This record gives sequence, C-alpha cells and structure tokens, in this order.
Amino acid sequence: MTIILHITRREEWEKAKLAGFYRGDTLDSEGFIHCSTPTQVIKVANFRFRSQGDLVLLCIDSQKVEPEIRYEGVEDLFPHVYGALNVDAVLGVVEFVCGEDGFFELPRHGVDLV
Repeated sequence: MTIILHITRREEWEKAKLAGFYRGDTLDSEGFIHCSTPTQVIKVANFRFRSQGDLVLLCIDSQKVEPEIRYEGVEDLFPHVYGALNVDAVLGVVEFVCGEDGFFELPRHGVDLV
C-alpha cells in the first residue's frame, strides 16, 4: 500500500464526505488535485500554508483511488489525482496544526497511517 497525502480545509473535507467525493480547488483550475508523499508534505505545508489554520491532512491509499494518479514534477515526483477523489480511498484524516512559529511538523497522532 502506498500512502499519499493531501492538505485541505476542514470545511472542504466535510463537504466532500457528504458528496462522496473530493474535488479540490485545483481540479477545476489545473485539472488535478495536488498530493504529496509523506517526505514531501511538510515542505509543501510550510511553503503553501504557513501560519494557516483549520487544515486537515487526508491520508489516502493510492491503490483505492479510482481516478488516474500521475507522479509529476521536475525534481520531486508529486502525485496528482486526475479526477474527483473517491472518499473511501481516504484511510484517515489528521488534524494539521502549525506551531506557534507558523511552521508545520508531521502530526504525531495518525503518523502510523503515513
């Protein structure tokens, strides 16, 4: 099993659970949902989401993802989901809170999923 991770707002995840799928804002604008590997997620979080709150980390089983996944990028191969993510591929949702300095660390709770 390969785990990929996606950072999203709690409100967006709650909507996705009701709908049965998660689209993510980039799917509409760029054609895919950005995901990260466990080794990439902290770098992404601190670059894109520094000091932001109300975030969760979706822990996704890539083998259960129904749409196509492509690993893309120049230096790092980032997983991108091309299509709406089926919520049953999400193994767990972990609270993703930055520290007082505004930087993120991999959450201690739920680390066994990643």
